[in-house]
Amino acid sequence: MLLVECSKVRKYFGDRLILDIDDLKIYSQDRIGIVGRNGVGKTTFINILSQRLAPDEGWVKLYGKAGYISQLESPDRKKISKEMASKFGVKPIWHEEMSGGEKTRFKLAEALDNERVMLFADEPTSNVDMQGIELMEEKLAAYEGLLIIISHDRSFLDRLCNQILEIENGKIKIYKGNYSDYREQKMQERERAAFEYEEYIKEKKRLEEIIHRTKEKVKSMKKTPKRMGNSEARLHKMGPQKAKANLERAVKNVEKRIEHLEAKEKPKEEPGIKLDIMETSRLHSKIIIEGRNVNKAFKDKLLLENATFNIYNGAKVALLGPNGCGKSTLIKMILDNDDAIKVAQGAKIGYFSQDMNILNKNLSIIENVMESSIYPQNLARLLLARLLFKGEDIYKKVDILSGGERVKVSFAKILLQDINLLVLDEPTNYMDINALEVIEETLKEYDRTLLFVSHDRRFISTVANQIMTIEKQKIKMFAGSYEEYLAKNNHPLDAHKEEIQKQVMVLKNRLSEVIGRLSMPSKQEDIAALDKEYHEILDELKKLKE
Repeated sequence: MLLVECSKVRKYFGDRLILDIDDLKIYSQDRIGIVGRNGVGKTTFINILSQRLAPDEGWVKLYGKAGYISQLESPDRKKISKEMASKFGVKPIWHEEMSGGEKTRFKLAEALDNERVMLFADEPTSNVDMQGIELMEEKLAAYEGLLIIISHDRSFLDRLCNQILEIENGKIKIYKGNYSDYREQKMQERERAAFEYEEYIKEKKRLEEIIHRTKEKVKSMKKTPKRMGNSEARLHKMGPQKAKANLERAVKNVEKRIEHLEAKEKPKEEPGIKLDIMETSRLHSKIIIEGRNVNKAFKDKLLLENATFNIYNGAKVALLGPNGCGKSTLIKMILDNDDAIKVAQGAKIGYFSQDMNILNKNLSIIENVMESSIYPQNLARLLLARLLFKGEDIYKKVDILSGGERVKVSFAKILLQDINLLVLDEPTNYMDINALEVIEETLKEYDRTLLFVSHDRRFISTVANQIMTIEKQKIKMFAGSYEEYLAKNNHPLDAHKEEIQKQVMVLKNRLSEVIGRLSMPSKQEDIAALDKEYHEILDELKKLKE
């Protein structure tokens, strides 16, 4: 059933065209994840689709009631049924003193409390703990209406979506499958485009070389000797002239072949984010952070009681626990040199806070990072350029930046300081997935000590080599990966995972072979059969991933 329809939609910011959508139809069975770099217009797009924002040109129609969840706005209704409040672990009446996670759960409960046939959600997992995210996944997986989500949580998109809509340069493109399927298809698209372009250039050069050699052959043909009589000259010319004519015809034929070659454009190189952590003084202590008999209460709530922990040199520790258990409080105690916590001598902490309070909103990007930089401005400019702040962009005021852009500026500011210990509190919120994956890989290779709070399961899985949890006012340490931690705590991974991975590898190899044959088919190839096999392999890969 058709639920959303739009045509000739255009949206401008000043004289810049942000969105340019010719036609889009969305149906009740669709579950769409919206992805794209920070600043491409994802929130603008979802607001236009949900009719919360009017396009500058074109029209949008909704055929049914819609619910909307936004991190920045209050819910449409401030009261929900006791049944829904109980299901989502919140009070039935909205109040501003709720935690970020409670507010998000309330908004979701409110959106699902009525018979709404479609649901729009803008970053619903931000500031929500893992239990909240898993609850949200469960409820949204059971929801039978149209679902359109903006999220940077790749596991969330994998579980809930059957389509991914990418926004790039104002245009949209829809990919079938979940986020992992989308990534696979994007990689195959790039590989195929690069291969086809290379083959096109190779064939064009080969034909141009034939033309060059043929023209040289024409030039080298013997001219008529001057002493030769007219009759002899005519007889002498007949042979070479005929050969010349044949060669010139051959040149024209090859030129036509070049004209009829299907031209392939050179694939555009996506502007890639790069991030290098500067070389600074190392810490040589075995234990970098030590807690002994740590106690903390907030108002009437006891958060920590005689808690003990050690964080060792070089460890990458993920601090986990439900909202309100004291994670941010513990980090603040570490930063404030609490009496019960000892930090190694010589430690210089680079701290990222989820409220990004290290940034001055009234200053420009370059002014912000240079405030505490120990490096010259040319190095700061290089780092900002790698984070895609190039040219005049570095003079933008922080106040006008998107949430994801502010995260990147915060990272730049931290990395330009004199630090040898990183402490990060929810670094992945509001960051686009491309930037997130770069930060992820950078921290994975980071060879110093790292302590971070995150609810992004894939981020934790990639970066952490130790897990630290707050449970019943105590701190527990687990030496191992996130997967090992889950397995030990009765969250066993799929017993067939290894076998499935082997099957996936075989299918990917076969897919590469099919793509190669499709790109440069021989005369004997059955193109239709190859194309059918290509889609069958994609379907099989999707099933295995699910």
